Amino acid sequence: MTEATPIASAYDVIIAGARCAGASTAMLLARGGARVLVVDPARRGSDTLSTHALMRGGALQLARWGLLEHIAAAGTPPVRTTTFHYGGEAVEVAIKPRDGVDALFAPRRTLLDRVLVDAADAAGAHVVHGMAVTELLREGSGRVCGAVVADAKGRRVEVRADVVVGADGLHSRVARLGGAEIEHAGRNAAACIYAHWPDLDVDGYHWHYQPGAAAGVIPTNGGETCVFVGLPAERFHAERSRGLELLYGRVLRQAAPALAAELAARSSSPKLRAFAGAPGFMKRSFGPGWALVGDAGYFRDPITAHGITDALRDAELLARAILAGSDEVLRDCQARRDMVVRELMDVSDRIASFAWSMDEVQALHLAFSRSMAAGVEAVRGFDEAQPEAVREPVPQGSR
Repeated sequence: MTEATPIASAYDVIIAGARCAGASTAMLLARGGARVLVVDPARRGSDTLSTHALMRGGALQLARWGLLEHIAAAGTPPVRTTTFHYGGEAVEVAIKPRDGVDALFAPRRTLLDRVLVDAADAAGAHVVHGMAVTELLREGSGRVCGAVVADAKGRRVEVRADVVVGADGLHSRVARLGGAEIEHAGRNAAACIYAHWPDLDVDGYHWHYQPGAAAGVIPTNGGETCVFVGLPAERFHAERSRGLELLYGRVLRQAAPALAAELAARSSSPKLRAFAGAPGFMKRSFGPGWALVGDAGYFRDPITAHGITDALRDAELLARAILAGSDEVLRDCQARRDMVVRELMDVSDRIASFAWSMDEVQALHLAFSRSMAAGVEAVRGFDEAQPEAVREPVPQGSR
């Protein structure tokens, strides 16, 4: 359904946010027969803060949905090895073919989000950019029964719905309006600074660790490679005033000196982007007539590069619960999410502390790998009772 189509007075589901979590949820709901309105204040196809990396669970989700081929066809380089650098020691891990997936990918968000939005559109969801959920509508009992959506000029539309979903990110308005409490919180936060470097000769993902610093190398679209550095949020705030480029170079020299020297020899540097860091959290992610997905309900420190994979998995958990049509199933959806992600969050939080030795961070990565395997098993389990409409590939639009 095109953006030019007028917003109807009622839908089955309203979704605030059309990024990974929101667009995926909309696509799956629409494939399941629900009438869905998705609103997002950003421009269609715009970029957002992200280091792009998909882990196996995320690649598997896109393959199941018939969308991974579009990511590959757009020139996203396949990733078949992951190398961990602990000081001078390198540990290479091959990405073994499994479940129909023989490589990982790290698509730019201008590509991934557009593919997901196009799939939601093709499935029949009504996706509108330039608008946001500003208020929740409630019945006399207090149950959410819709939302007010508005554009940047303040033009408002009241829309009724059985469920309003907040997929509106770390500072979710739907979470705040719904009264979603934090049920488990992290204690640490890692800041991240990154840039997209052209023509960098790199094969696969590379993760570098030194005491007090980290770096990542992630090949993405357009012949570019995302190179990020991770550092304690406290250090970021203490040294940011001296200049982002200076801080980026300093941390990169600390974490990956050979790479830093290679990039420093170049005549020009790409634009830097930064995330100042925020502690992780798990929120109560459902209530009477509302639910949360993606960073709105669960945020894990991005130093472990698992956010997109989490969002895609949780979108399917939520879509299945909404299609089942009861608050009890939504409650079970959160319980299943929490069971999968609690250890992922806690291990990420410990890595984000930077209070580890080289032996300790290796042990943390092994623990994280075991937790990732549990997430992949959760994705495999979807197929046991998955509606056929959710699995069928949907042709992409020309946008």
